[in-house]
Amino acid sequence: MEFIPPAKPIIGDEERAAVDRVMRSGMLAQGPEVAAFEVEFAEHFGLGRACVAVNSGTSGQHLGLLSCGVKAGDEVIVPSFTFAATANSVALTGATPVFADISADDFGLDPAAVEAAITDKTVGIMPVHLYGHPAQMDGLMAVAQKHGLQVFEDAAQAHGASLNGTPVGAFGSFAMFSLYPTKNMTSGEGGMVSVANAEVERMMRLYRNQGMEKQYHNEVVGFNNRMTDIHAAIGREQLKKVDGWTKQRQANAAFLSENLTGVVTPPVAPGAVHVYHQYTVRVPEDRDGFAAALKSEYAVGSGMFYPVPNHQLAPFADAPHADLPQTAKAAAECLSLPVHPSLGQEHLERIVTAVNALAKAGA
Repeated sequence: MEFIPPAKPIIGDEERAAVDRVMRSGMLAQGPEVAAFEVEFAEHFGLGRACVAVNSGTSGQHLGLLSCGVKAGDEVIVPSFTFAATANSVALTGATPVFADISADDFGLDPAAVEAAITDKTVGIMPVHLYGHPAQMDGLMAVAQKHGLQVFEDAAQAHGASLNGTPVGAFGSFAMFSLYPTKNMTSGEGGMVSVANAEVERMMRLYRNQGMEKQYHNEVVGFNNRMTDIHAAIGREQLKKVDGWTKQRQANAAFLSENLTGVVTPPVAPGAVHVYHQYTVRVPEDRDGFAAALKSEYAVGSGMFYPVPNHQLAPFADAPHADLPQTAKAAAECLSLPVHPSLGQEHLERIVTAVNALAKAGA
């Protein structure tokens, strides 16, 4: 029986030809392909703001925070139920990540929990548009405005997601999109950062390029976080395909939601466009055993994102956090099923058969 992987990057002849074009040009480092990719990315997703390309999503988040003035002694409120890069990026600036709880439905920061975590050291809030579903931006932006805080979007998994007509990436002081191979689109490796104003954009460009805008005139202590033209060329081709892939993800997710039983399927908030980087269900009992049986009995892959909350990781053992009951529940129950565009109808039907049979057996 063919194994159904939980995720699968799609690279075609167009991407290979684009890489070959760059290789033959002799311009391999940051150059015209990167500049074009930045403009095309912003236009494609309707962000209405400039974008800056970097070598990874984590780099983008780190440099975005630095560009917005986050520093040692500051606090940034983040979810604990996310990949560690969210908290890592805050810690890398010298600031402290403060963990707040999530809401049960969208797995994003709960605005009430965020407000309860604010101290006189808080400078910002970093919501994660987890799994491709937009966070509760209306409530979070209201809290930020009330307390004079910045908002930094972790949009690593949410290319093309939106809330009430506004695309994710257009809310905060900056937003980071990951271009890792398993994301909804890829550049092979990389990140793209949308920025709210010219000053944040300028600082991003300084920090990614050794602190210099003009060669050998370094203005700040910077990093080598540039994207190559090779990676940008891949990303430009993927931009032409991502809308079709997103529609297929949404159709696959709709089929699963209509047919799965015995598990809690992912709700979509009113006004939200979910792009299903992950299709994440809740398995109330023995999630780990359920996942193992999916693989061994039905050759269906799945993913646990994320079984260990950030506040339980060694680097953040002493980080501030309140009780996080929804975080603990999600970490124990969440299981992501395949919905990637490579799936055929027979794959989707096997996933439904497998999940429903295992759920019934465990009931």
